[in-house]
Amino acid sequence: MKLDFNKNVKRNMIANAVSSGIRLLFPFLNRTLFLWLLGPAYLGLNGLFGSLLGVLMLAELGFGMAVICSMYKPVANDDRELLCAYMKFFRSVYRWVGSVIFIGGMMLMPFLDKLVHGSVPPDVNLHVLYFIHLVNTASSYGLFAYRGSILGAHHRNDVVKNISSAVSVVQYVVVFLILLVTRNYYNYLFATVFFTLLQNVLLVVASRRLFPGMEPRGELPPELRRKVISDVKSVFMHKVGGVITYSTDNLVISAFLGLVAVASYGNYYYVMASVAGIVEVVYASLTGGFGNKIHTESKEENFRLFMRMNRLSMVVVVFCSAMMTAMYQPFMVEWVKGDPTLMRHALTPVLMVVFFYVVQSRQVLLAFKSAATLWRQDRWKPIVAGAVNLVTNILFVLFLPDAYKLDGVIFSTIIGLVLIQVPWESHVMFTSFFGKTEARAYWRSYTGFTLCTFVVCAVAWLAARAVPSAGIPGVAAKGVAAAVATLLCMAAFFRGDVADAIGILRGGIKKGR
Repeated sequence: MKLDFNKNVKRNMIANAVSSGIRLLFPFLNRTLFLWLLGPAYLGLNGLFGSLLGVLMLAELGFGMAVICSMYKPVANDDRELLCAYMKFFRSVYRWVGSVIFIGGMMLMPFLDKLVHGSVPPDVNLHVLYFIHLVNTASSYGLFAYRGSILGAHHRNDVVKNISSAVSVVQYVVVFLILLVTRNYYNYLFATVFFTLLQNVLLVVASRRLFPGMEPRGELPPELRRKVISDVKSVFMHKVGGVITYSTDNLVISAFLGLVAVASYGNYYYVMASVAGIVEVVYASLTGGFGNKIHTESKEENFRLFMRMNRLSMVVVVFCSAMMTAMYQPFMVEWVKGDPTLMRHALTPVLMVVFFYVVQSRQVLLAFKSAATLWRQDRWKPIVAGAVNLVTNILFVLFLPDAYKLDGVIFSTIIGLVLIQVPWESHVMFTSFFGKTEARAYWRSYTGFTLCTFVVCAVAWLAARAVPSAGIPGVAAKGVAAAVATLLCMAAFFRGDVADAIGILRGGIKKGR
């Protein structure tokens, strides 16, 4: 069955855009309330628990991605019985995953005190808070998470996003009221657990409505089971490397520098991650469609689609990079009210922008690579990069001057990305699926975008700096100046790509440039 790529991409983009808007606005308000009502130490606890549970979620091993990508071919062949067998297999695996996460989390409980440098807020119990976070994470795997596989395989992630958006809006309103009225962190966590359960229930209802009769039943043939397990081994190594690369940053900062340092780093990282959600609107809308195209179209047509989507993504990445360069520090000054314990010097936002650009500029390539199930070929890449990141993290934190220790954490991640991950994964993509001619075309495009990004970022920064106003109105004025300068530069450098992006959003994806 050939899916309607244009229609699915458009509705996925709309759903992702709404979801990204919610994730930009509401978590920002939530984080601001934490800072103003509870203090930075509570933000540090959230960051610490998130990183710990990120390590525990390795128990998932990558089954979700491996199973969904394995389902692309039966979707293309309209093999409903095989899809049901995959769902049953997925359900069994995820029940084990939820149990392993819970048991592993309980085994970490006695060591929590060792992971916090200094004291915790006096009105909370570190172990009780961690237990609630653990239950929330384990239950999300052990209940109905497998139902999302049928939606992802049919390129209907918009359904998942719409449910998540609706629940998130209600959740944040309730959480705001809880924080304002009770200023109690425990009540905040209990509400989070409730809404996690609600979102899972709604996901089951939606998947059954859209795909009636698609229930977990039957047995997956042994050869397909072995193929999934083989893919899982490779995906697991990618996940281990990802956790080492991203989740250990907060753990290192907490262990060496304390919870307030975690909160300071977390604020800057939060802004970068929130802006990354804008780019996600593009690439998160594509993977399922790529998977279907790989099984229904030629490689030449797939490369044209890949390059077109990559250019669309890069236009968004360049704009976001320029605006972050111009607005990061003025925004942070107003957000944290100039608190010196939470503010960083000018190098920190620059490194965050570089980090953002390197990560986001590769996302369409990674989406296509996942859809093509090219995991085994570079399975050691994330392990090597993660190990380099961890070692350099610790060295920078130990030996850099105090003012630059957090910058060392960011720079260590950039080193692993630029020197190891980006060249390795690109080599796999252009030797295992596409060819050398396609590689040259891709790198010419990437180099051009990168060089222009430096220019656009510099112009945006100068435009914002030329506005002398302070306070919230000043930040808004700087933002307008930076946006105008950025758009003028992009109109000069990327006129064809911007027009192409608008055409895609208006009329779908047609064959052409």
